[in-house]
Amino acid sequence: MPRPLGELEDTVMTRVWRWNRPVTVREVLEDLRDDRSIAYTTVMTVMDNLHQKGWLRRRQEGRAYRYEPVSTRAAYSAALMNEAWASSDNAAAALVEFFGRMTPEQLDAVRDALRVVQLNDVHVDVPERTPRESH
Repeated sequence: MPRPLGELEDTVMTRVWRWNRPVTVREVLEDLRDDRSIAYTTVMTVMDNLHQKGWLRRRQEGRAYRYEPVSTRAAYSAALMNEAWASSDNAAAALVEFFGRMTPEQLDAVRDALRVVQLNDVHVDVPERTPRESH
């Protein structure tokens, strides 16, 4: 997995993931300018760096490139979580700490994800939320 993204790289990738189609530097620039002042060359350099790092693929269209993500935001997030978990010297303790910090909504998301995994023939017991968790 490539290294985690820097702040501006993450911001650019978030915009590219939201478009959900191949985009130009100009489109991303205009989208970013809704929130901040930024130069075309900065966005172009970041997108080229993301291409060089393997986060974006590109194809030439006239004088410009159209960029699209190599993977989804969900796959990127999963890879980061997996990398963090794998770097722990006590994976079970890291998971206990991680789950202990979750909000009830995040725990519901974990339960939903485990149900989906079970539908794909991986069986994990998923207890329902207790009354204490619903507050």
